[in-house]
Amino acid sequence: MVFISSKTIKGKKRYYLERSIRLLTGEVKKFSIYLKDYDAKRKYKEINHYKRLLNDNISKELTEFAARYYKKINIFNEELLKRLEEIKLGYKEITKKLSKKQLQDIIDRFTVNFTYESNAIEGNSLTLKDVTFVLHEKKAIKGKDLREIYETLNTREAIELVFSNKLRVNEKDIIKLHKILVKNTGISFGYKKLPNFLFKKLIEWYHENKYVHPLQRAAIFHGRFEKIHPFEDGNGRIGRLLINIMLLNNRYPPLIIRKSQRLSYFSCLEAFDKGYEDKLNRFLVEKYKKTYEKFFKVYVKYLK
Repeated sequence: MVFISSKTIKGKKRYYLERSIRLLTGEVKKFSIYLKDYDAKRKYKEINHYKRLLNDNISKELTEFAARYYKKINIFNEELLKRLEEIKLGYKEITKKLSKKQLQDIIDRFTVNFTYESNAIEGNSLTLKDVTFVLHEKKAIKGKDLREIYETLNTREAIELVFSNKLRVNEKDIIKLHKILVKNTGISFGYKKLPNFLFKKLIEWYHENKYVHPLQRAAIFHGRFEKIHPFEDGNGRIGRLLINIMLLNNRYPPLIIRKSQRLSYFSCLEAFDKGYEDKLNRFLVEKYKKTYEKFFKVYVKYLK
């Protein structure tokens, strides 16, 4: 929250616009900017100008701090780390400006798109129009496979939990997520082999590597998760939801992998299995940028 403070320097009262921000380390840093010719008794016409200057200073500091904080590994160089942080801040500004109704609308639209694309990658035959109908009307479509209908409804339930920030990267929540996704589809939830030691070690790795950027951690986790394949079915859909849980938990915008990119996506996973991580890293970075530019920014432009 922005506020105005004052200090008396050499007998003269000076006013400052200030805002406190929590950094990645958890510490709180105060940013301030001097308000020239400010008069507390009169309306200050320049306040919006100084608010923009303050926010620009904060954004610059936060992007540079992120570039110092996260490890520079492979394609995640200083330039990319700053760009990812700029998108994070842009997403925050977009969601902050939306009304409660508009925010719910953009989440609903994301849910429809993500559900259609993610399920279609796995072979679900419902069209985007079908998915929109099922999610809005909560009804089956005559002649359509009931399993595909339930997969659609289940994915919506899962995404609602993801956006409510109620899920974390731990064994309990991931099992819970899988149970939701396979409900009424005839698939058993939980591990196909017990205990799944590799999967548990992967979760430990995720939490032990906080200095690796969240998007890179999500990419590595996703590649290893799909290779482990801990569940009987639903691993792809769970894996793509987990990417967004990791992003949203760290206040980054979510991403969508589209059906049209299915072959490229699978090629990246195959390359990852062979030890070539950069291909999947680049792929998810591209999807992160495109989802922000083509979905979230376009939505705000449409409102205007």
